[in-house]
Parts: sequence; C-alpha cells; structure tokens
Amino acid sequence: MRSVVSFYLCYLLCLGLGLACVVCVCLWNSQWRNGFAWDGSALQFNWHPVLMVTGLVVLYGIGAVVYRIPLTWGNNKLPWKLLHAALMLLSLILSVVGLCAVFDFHNAKNIPNLYSLHSWIGIAAVALFAMQWAVGMAGFLLPCSPISLRKLLKPIHVWMGGSILWLSIAACISGINEKLFFVLKGDSSGTQPYSKLPPEALLANTLGVLIVAFGLIVLKILSNPKWQRPDSRPEDMSYSPLLQEENE
Repeated sequence: MRSVVSFYLCYLLCLGLGLACVVCVCLWNSQWRNGFAWDGSALQFNWHPVLMVTGLVVLYGIGAVVYRIPLTWGNNKLPWKLLHAALMLLSLILSVVGLCAVFDFHNAKNIPNLYSLHSWIGIAAVALFAMQWAVGMAGFLLPCSPISLRKLLKPIHVWMGGSILWLSIAACISGINEKLFFVLKGDSSGTQPYSKLPPEALLANTLGVLIVAFGLIVLKILSNPKWQRPDSRPEDMSYSPLLQEENE
C-alpha cells in the first residue's frame, strides 16, 4: 500500500512538473518573444521551443509511465499499449512540427541548419524516437510479431526509451541556453545581458530546472522495480486470438 501511495505522489509530481514546463515555455515565448506566427519570421521560431518541450519531453515522459499506473494492473494490456503508442505518436508529431518551424525560419533568413551541438543532439533525439516508435509498433502491436521477438526487444526498447528522454532533455537545456545567449546580448536594443540575469533569463533558467526535475521524476518511476507492471496472467494472454500479450 505504501508503495502505491508513493507512486501516485511521484506521478502527481510528474504531471505537475510537466504542466509547469508547458506553462513556462508558452509564457516565455508569448510574453518575452512576442508570440507566435507561421510566416518565416522570428515569431515562427517561437513554436520550436514550445513544441519540442511539450512533445519531446512532457508528452514523451507521460506516455512512458502509463504502464506503471497501478490502476491498470490486472487489466488487459492492449488498451494501455494503444494509449502508450498514441501518446508517443502525438509526441513525435509535435516534435516534427517543431523541427519544421525552426528549419523554415532558418531557410527564410538564410541561416545554416544543423551547425550547433544543440541541433545535433535534437535531431538525433527525434530520429531515434521515430525509429523507436516504428520498431515498437512493429514488435509489440502487430499480431504477427512472435513472443520471442518481443522478449528480445523489450530490454532494448526500455533502455532506448530512457536514453531518448535524456537526449531530449539535453537538447532542450542546450537550446534554452543558446537562445538566451543570442537574444540577451545587452546591445543597443535595450535588453540586459544574460550575465545580469534579467526576468526573461530567470524564467528561461527556471524552465530548464523544471525540465530536468521532470525528467528525473519520470526516470525514478521507470527505474523503480516495485512500480513495474506485474507479469501478465495466463488469462490476459488469451484476450485476442490474434494478439499475444508479452510481459512489457
């Protein structure tokens, strides 16, 4: 009972931190970066951090822990597999749209693409995420997928999932820092330099701290063996004649 209560406390903290991340990134780009548009201007770029934080970090993390919710234990796994896959697909779509926003902005302004460490980490995270989703879909949801393949893929799928989350966090943190260095130069535009820690820098730094805290809570949930879904029962294996449930 104590373990279940501890889980729900961590889960609620995870949801609260995720919501705080989304609020902070939206507030930053709407109030300090003048809002949003899709016209090749700097306002289009503002979609990039919002969509990447929301999709590649928050939705991804929430989608990763749905299997750990104790209320789902003892029920058939197929609906939760579908929910997990749907959340991850939505996360991937938002991430791809976020990449489109920054590529379009760079191309409109004749700015080179993929030259920074931030961009390398970010594109690697999204590429691995796309492969992870495709392999997971084929390996765990297709009726023709054998149980032996699922058992082989499971530890790889779990390890890769955590690694992608860390890559996503690293991309977001480096992106926040890069953006602040670009816009807070203390030049003739009247902005204070980043070193003076103006309100925009405080908010963006806070966003970075929230992202790290969110990631740590997600990984805490995923790594605690007491919160792993129990083995599938024999009756769960016969939910559908076409779908064989594996212990995932």
